[in-house]
Amino acid sequence: MIIGLTGRNAAGKGTAAEYLVEHGFQYHSLSDAIRDVVAARGQEPTRDVMIAVGRELRETGGPGALAKQILAKLSADGKYVVDSFRNPGEVDIFRSCGRRFVLLEICADELIRFERLRARGRVGDASELSAFRDHEKAELTGNAVGQQLLATAALADAQVENNNDISVLRAGLDIIIQTVR
Repeated sequence: MIIGLTGRNAAGKGTAAEYLVEHGFQYHSLSDAIRDVVAARGQEPTRDVMIAVGRELRETGGPGALAKQILAKLSADGKYVVDSFRNPGEVDIFRSCGRRFVLLEICADELIRFERLRARGRVGDASELSAFRDHEKAELTGNAVGQQLLATAALADAQVENNNDISVLRAGLDIIIQTVR
Protein backbone atom coordinates (compact mmCIF):
# COMPACT_ATOMS: atom_id res chain seq x y z
CA MET A 1 0.00 0.00 0.00
CA ILE A 2 1.23 3.48 -0.88
CA ILE A 3 -0.23 6.72 0.44
CA GLY A 4 0.85 9.75 -1.55
CA LEU A 5 0.73 13.29 -0.16
CA THR A 6 0.13 16.51 -2.02
CA GLY A 7 -0.81 19.97 -0.87
CA ARG A 8 0.32 23.53 -0.78
CA ASN A 9 3.39 24.80 0.98
CA ALA A 10 3.26 24.41 4.80
CA ALA A 11 -0.13 22.67 4.75
CA GLY A 12 1.23 19.91 6.97
CA LYS A 13 2.35 17.20 4.57
CA GLY A 14 5.45 16.53 6.66
CA THR A 15 3.41 16.29 9.85
CA ALA A 16 1.00 13.90 8.13
CA ALA A 17 3.93 11.81 6.92
CA GLU A 18 5.41 11.63 10.43
CA TYR A 19 2.09 10.37 11.77
CA LEU A 20 1.87 7.71 9.07
CA VAL A 21 5.43 6.61 9.87
CA GLU A 22 4.30 6.16 13.49
CA HIS A 23 1.68 3.77 12.07
CA GLY A 24 4.19 1.57 10.28
CA PHE A 25 4.58 3.32 6.94
CA GLN A 26 8.05 3.83 5.48
CA TYR A 27 8.75 7.39 4.36
CA HIS A 28 9.97 8.57 0.97
CA SER A 29 9.73 11.94 -0.75
CA LEU A 30 9.70 12.68 -4.44
CA SER A 31 11.91 15.63 -3.52
CA ASP A 32 14.62 13.14 -2.49
CA ALA A 33 15.23 12.46 -6.18
CA ILE A 34 15.89 16.17 -6.64
CA ARG A 35 18.02 16.43 -3.49
CA ASP A 36 20.26 13.62 -4.77
CA VAL A 37 21.00 15.54 -7.98
CA VAL A 38 21.45 18.86 -6.15
CA ALA A 39 23.91 17.25 -3.71
CA ALA A 40 25.82 15.50 -6.51
CA ARG A 41 26.25 18.87 -8.22
CA GLY A 42 27.41 20.51 -4.99
CA GLN A 43 24.58 23.03 -5.14
CA GLU A 44 22.81 24.63 -2.20
CA PRO A 45 19.36 23.00 -1.82
CA THR A 46 17.43 26.27 -1.83
CA ARG A 47 13.77 26.33 -2.82
CA ASP A 48 14.56 27.92 -6.19
CA VAL A 49 17.33 25.41 -6.96
CA MET A 50 15.08 22.48 -6.00
CA ILE A 51 12.28 23.74 -8.24
CA ALA A 52 14.65 24.33 -11.17
CA VAL A 53 16.29 20.89 -10.85
CA GLY A 54 12.89 19.22 -10.49
CA ARG A 55 11.77 20.90 -13.71
CA GLU A 56 15.01 19.85 -15.40
CA LEU A 57 14.57 16.21 -14.33
CA ARG A 58 11.00 16.22 -15.67
CA GLU A 59 12.18 17.78 -18.95
CA THR A 60 14.72 15.01 -19.51
CA GLY A 61 12.79 12.09 -18.00
CA GLY A 62 9.16 13.11 -18.50
CA PRO A 63 6.59 14.47 -16.04
CA GLY A 64 6.77 11.27 -13.96
CA ALA A 65 10.57 11.15 -13.72
CA LEU A 66 10.73 11.76 -9.96
CA ALA A 67 8.04 9.18 -9.31
CA LYS A 68 9.88 6.55 -11.36
CA GLN A 69 13.05 7.08 -9.33
CA ILE A 70 11.29 6.77 -5.98
CA LEU A 71 9.00 3.91 -7.05
CA ALA A 72 12.09 1.88 -7.99
CA LYS A 73 13.15 2.03 -4.31
CA LEU A 74 9.90 0.55 -2.96
CA SER A 75 9.43 -3.17 -2.38
CA ALA A 76 6.24 -4.79 -3.67
CA ASP A 77 4.91 -5.71 -0.24
CA GLY A 78 5.70 -2.65 1.90
CA LYS A 79 3.56 0.13 3.37
CA TYR A 80 4.77 3.53 2.23
CA VAL A 81 3.97 7.19 2.56
CA VAL A 82 5.38 9.20 -0.34
CA ASP A 83 5.48 12.95 0.07
CA SER A 84 5.65 15.89 -2.36
CA PHE A 85 3.47 14.97 -5.33
CA ARG A 86 3.53 18.19 -7.38
CA ASN A 87 2.82 17.08 -10.94
CA PRO A 88 -0.01 14.93 -12.37
CA GLY A 89 2.59 12.82 -14.21
CA GLU A 90 3.90 11.66 -10.84
CA VAL A 91 0.43 10.56 -9.82
CA ASP A 92 0.01 8.71 -13.13
CA ILE A 93 3.18 6.67 -12.50
CA PHE A 94 1.99 5.57 -9.05
CA ARG A 95 -1.56 4.86 -10.22
CA SER A 96 -0.22 2.57 -12.95
CA CYS A 97 2.31 0.71 -10.77
CA GLY A 98 -0.06 -2.15 -9.95
CA ARG A 99 -0.12 -1.46 -6.21
CA ARG A 100 -2.81 0.03 -4.03
CA PHE A 101 -2.22 3.80 -4.18
CA VAL A 102 -4.18 6.56 -2.47
CA LEU A 103 -3.39 10.25 -3.00
CA LEU A 104 -4.25 12.60 -0.13
CA GLU A 105 -4.35 16.35 -0.34
CA ILE A 106 -3.41 18.00 2.95
CA CYS A 107 -5.29 21.30 3.14
CA ALA A 108 -4.89 24.37 5.32
CA ASP A 109 -5.88 28.01 5.01
CA GLU A 110 -3.38 30.47 3.56
CA LEU A 111 -2.68 32.50 6.71
CA ILE A 112 -2.24 29.38 8.83
CA ARG A 113 0.21 28.00 6.28
CA PHE A 114 2.11 31.29 6.15
CA GLU A 115 2.49 31.37 9.94
CA ARG A 116 3.69 27.75 9.93
CA LEU A 117 6.19 28.57 7.19
CA ARG A 118 7.55 31.51 9.17
CA ALA A 119 7.79 29.40 12.33
CA ARG A 120 9.76 26.62 10.66
CA GLY A 121 12.27 29.07 9.20
CA ARG A 122 13.59 27.04 6.27
CA VAL A 123 16.13 28.62 3.95
CA GLY A 124 14.35 30.18 0.99
CA ASP A 125 10.95 30.43 2.67
CA ALA A 126 9.21 33.77 2.26
CA SER A 127 9.21 36.13 5.22
CA GLU A 128 6.47 38.37 3.82
CA LEU A 129 2.93 37.31 2.92
CA SER A 130 3.18 38.87 -0.55
CA ALA A 131 6.31 36.83 -1.34
CA PHE A 132 4.62 33.70 0.03
CA ARG A 133 1.71 34.32 -2.33
CA ASP A 134 4.06 34.91 -5.27
CA HIS A 135 5.94 31.65 -4.59
CA GLU A 136 2.69 29.75 -4.32
CA LYS A 137 1.23 31.27 -7.48
CA ALA A 138 4.25 30.04 -9.43
CA GLU A 139 3.67 26.48 -8.17
CA LEU A 140 -0.08 26.23 -8.73
CA THR A 141 -0.05 25.89 -12.51
CA GLY A 142 2.68 25.32 -15.01
CA ASN A 143 3.69 23.50 -18.11
CA ALA A 144 3.89 19.72 -18.36
CA VAL A 145 7.23 19.54 -16.56
CA GLY A 146 6.65 22.23 -13.95
CA GLN A 147 4.89 22.17 -10.64
CA GLN A 148 1.14 21.89 -11.05
CA LEU A 149 -0.29 21.83 -7.55
CA LEU A 150 -3.87 22.56 -8.61
CA ALA A 151 -3.98 19.82 -11.24
CA THR A 152 -2.29 17.39 -8.86
CA ALA A 153 -4.71 18.20 -6.04
CA ALA A 154 -7.61 17.58 -8.42
CA LEU A 155 -6.43 13.96 -8.65
CA ALA A 156 -6.54 13.41 -4.88
CA ASP A 157 -8.71 10.57 -3.60
CA ALA A 158 -9.41 12.47 -0.37
CA GLN A 159 -8.67 15.73 1.39
CA VAL A 160 -7.49 15.95 4.97
CA GLU A 161 -8.02 19.30 6.67
CA ASN A 162 -5.22 20.69 8.82
CA ASN A 163 -6.44 24.06 10.09
CA ASN A 164 -6.82 23.12 13.73
CA ASP A 165 -5.08 21.21 16.45
CA ILE A 166 -2.87 18.34 15.32
CA SER A 167 -5.43 15.92 16.77
CA VAL A 168 -7.86 16.89 13.99
CA LEU A 169 -5.24 16.05 11.35
CA ARG A 170 -4.50 12.75 13.05
CA ALA A 171 -8.20 11.87 13.26
CA GLY A 172 -8.57 12.52 9.54
CA LEU A 173 -5.55 10.35 8.81
CA ASP A 174 -6.90 7.59 11.07
CA ILE A 175 -10.06 7.48 8.97
CA ILE A 176 -7.96 7.19 5.80
CA ILE A 177 -5.78 4.44 7.27
CA GLN A 178 -8.84 2.42 8.30
CA THR A 179 -10.49 2.95 4.92
CA VAL A 180 -7.53 1.85 2.81
CA ARG A 181 -6.85 -1.29 4.82
